[in-house]
Amino acid sequence: MNAKPPTPGSQSSLRESNRTRIIDAIKQFGGLTQVELAGATGLSAATVSNIVKELTTLGVVQTSPSTRSGRRAQHVTLARTPGLVGAVQFGLRHMRVALADSSGSLLSDHQLPLGADHRADAGLDRAALLIADMMETFDAESAELQGVAVALPAPVEHSSGLITSPGIMRGWDNVAVAHVMSERIGKPVYVANSSNMGALGELRQGAAAGAQHTLYIQVGQRIGAALIINGELFWGANGSAGEFGHTTTDPDGQICRCGNRGCLETVAGGNVLLEALRVSHGVMTLKDMMRYARDGDLGCIRAIADAGRAIGLAAANLCNVFNPERVVVGGDLAHTGSILLDPLRETIERFSLPSTAECITIVPGSLGADAEMIGTITYALDRSEAFHRYPASPTTHSTEDQ
Repeated sequence: MNAKPPTPGSQSSLRESNRTRIIDAIKQFGGLTQVELAGATGLSAATVSNIVKELTTLGVVQTSPSTRSGRRAQHVTLARTPGLVGAVQFGLRHMRVALADSSGSLLSDHQLPLGADHRADAGLDRAALLIADMMETFDAESAELQGVAVALPAPVEHSSGLITSPGIMRGWDNVAVAHVMSERIGKPVYVANSSNMGALGELRQGAAAGAQHTLYIQVGQRIGAALIINGELFWGANGSAGEFGHTTTDPDGQICRCGNRGCLETVAGGNVLLEALRVSHGVMTLKDMMRYARDGDLGCIRAIADAGRAIGLAAANLCNVFNPERVVVGGDLAHTGSILLDPLRETIERFSLPSTAECITIVPGSLGADAEMIGTITYALDRSEAFHRYPASPTTHSTEDQ
């Protein structure tokens, strides 16, 4: 018989919560002394000491002697298997960098803000320095790092990491990301589109697991997609398949950042929704709009529902061509649940061929903001030959919604 889960408020529940706080702090900072852990978590030194002992016995963390301010201390890091990979996830306004071991276990995870039009050289410099700092925290030799995967919110060419559609990421055009990053870290670098990485995460650990043919849709500030065919990602001729957000919905519509008119992003992208609500609601963030919608704000509900219908119409056309068995919806706006998904689902069912619609299951992604990072770590493991004998099952914890 399975043990019952801890009762909320019970001693075991509190202890489990404290364990989680300690593990999250170690992931955030890469490694801390027990004194620093007490400061970071707000727990007493005795509580930290007892939990660290438990986690060490369980093989979750490992300790090593350290000297801080002239005093001996125990440096606590997550236990790891030999070999490391790095994962870098660039958003339009943030960068997330993680280090994982060869089993896919996340060892350290940092998120940093970026300017609206951040440049490639500055972003890649910061990522390279952060990976080096993480390696130093774990006293890892350079030889342990097998490779780094980089996820970009733009269509990219597999071999070079070049963004194939100029203007989508200002300051990144004509930058061979794989080559530039590899020069900085002296290791192989693999570059892919963020939506493909989100789909890979959901395929290996999330809502797309077990399906052979899946359409993954990512909805947030930008709109992307990925195709999973016969249980594998479909990359296209040069790796840039899945630019769903640039599906033309109105040839005479607004000019998109890609240079075309009437792309789906000009109708249903997060920034467009916020701009449409500016007169009635003032300046908001995407999180504000989502929170107001969940609290019953009719204007925000309408904006998100309209976006769901527009995305559903474009997806219905793709479903008629692709005939998937599952549609997985991820990204920030998926967190609004039925507000987005119900109109999206109804539109796909209405405009898809009956024979297509009857075999489609439409579900939200199950990995939330971690989908892309899990996928990026998985991609790094898959591409690093030294790790082919290990299962790629990364686990991560989000430090902040994207």
